[in-house]
Amino acid sequence: MRELIVEADGGSRGNPGPAGYGAVVIDATTGETLAEAAEYLGVTTNNVAEYSGLVAGLRAARDLDPTATVRVRMDSKLVVEQMSGRWQIKHPAMRPLAAEARAILPPDQVTYEWIPRAENKHADRLANEAMDAGKRGEQWSPSQSTADLDAGAAARSAAPRKGRGELRDQSRPTPTRTVPVTTPDTDDVRAARNVASEAPATGAGAAPPDLGTPTTFVLLRHGETPLTPQKRFSGSGGSDPALSDTGRHQADRVATALAARGTVQDVIASPLARCRETAAIVAARLGLDVRIEDGLRETDFGAWEGLTFAEVRDRYPDDMSAWLSSPDAEPTGGGESFEAVAHRVAAARDKLLAAHTGRTVLLVSHVTPIKTLVRLALGAPPEALFRMELSAASLSVVAYYGDGNASVRLLNDTSPLR
Repeated sequence: MRELIVEADGGSRGNPGPAGYGAVVIDATTGETLAEAAEYLGVTTNNVAEYSGLVAGLRAARDLDPTATVRVRMDSKLVVEQMSGRWQIKHPAMRPLAAEARAILPPDQVTYEWIPRAENKHADRLANEAMDAGKRGEQWSPSQSTADLDAGAAARSAAPRKGRGELRDQSRPTPTRTVPVTTPDTDDVRAARNVASEAPATGAGAAPPDLGTPTTFVLLRHGETPLTPQKRFSGSGGSDPALSDTGRHQADRVATALAARGTVQDVIASPLARCRETAAIVAARLGLDVRIEDGLRETDFGAWEGLTFAEVRDRYPDDMSAWLSSPDAEPTGGGESFEAVAHRVAAARDKLLAAHTGRTVLLVSHVTPIKTLVRLALGAPPEALFRMELSAASLSVVAYYGDGNASVRLLNDTSPLR
């Protein structure tokens, strides 16, 4: 079966600002440029330009050979991950563009690959030519294309496996047959072109990313309870212990440190007593009120509540082994699986992000919810929960940006306790 490569790029000079896209279709075997597409989009966002370039490139590939397999190469991590199904498309205006791209060819014919911007020069140049044409009050035409000359070896290096060494030795650029392709102005696409960007500006001619102030979650594990030093399972289905004297002292030390920083604007706590008490101590120092979020509660450990790890292993060895090997396994007696906790915590996260956009929020919670928030921010597998240390009264920080991505800035900081 024939293989085609689509390289696409888009950019917005201002984000939103004057925008355009470029796309090129390349024969994967020979490295020959088969089609080029570019269009000035008017004033819109980087994300719309990136997706528009993808749509144009896929349409051009389909027009050349609807039976070919297509490998899409883009320097937009967001588009690649979303179209690959690994990242959610959170911005509602981006969904029609993604749906349009998916409908062009059968999904099993298309794969996606992220490449550095330096390897996407051909499409980048086309996008810039389109924006330059728009600045002159024109639309791009194939006669304006010098992109293949500019791309040079970068474009030809797209041909993997077959003939790559031979192509690299060529001293002359590959001949180009230009085919203009434009993106249909459907109502959904037009609407999407008028919304704020969901992603940082990574495409051609793009300004530096301007995602606004992130929403920052300062994640505080509650202070010690009488069960903490004994390392007993203490979840949401147990005795709901209060803080010990040590735990209250820890909360006071953390309160002093957070007050000195002066950045926390809201305080949200799990409904369990140890978190409410920890949060009250900190909030009193900050002059803030405490609000409760049920989704931040600890796992229900079922029959394991109050037992040590060794005791559970001795009494329920098979259940313990299953729990450690599968995120879907529940503790004995109808407790919560890690997967169930992850769904609950993710829903609470999204709710809080929507309600506290651009603010710094202290979330007082427990080991599993905090580790889960960190794991989800990293895109790490469930087993990553077992590879994180989270001490009592420790601080972790995750920042959430306007493109849907997150950055883990701190993990298990206990310096305020020292």
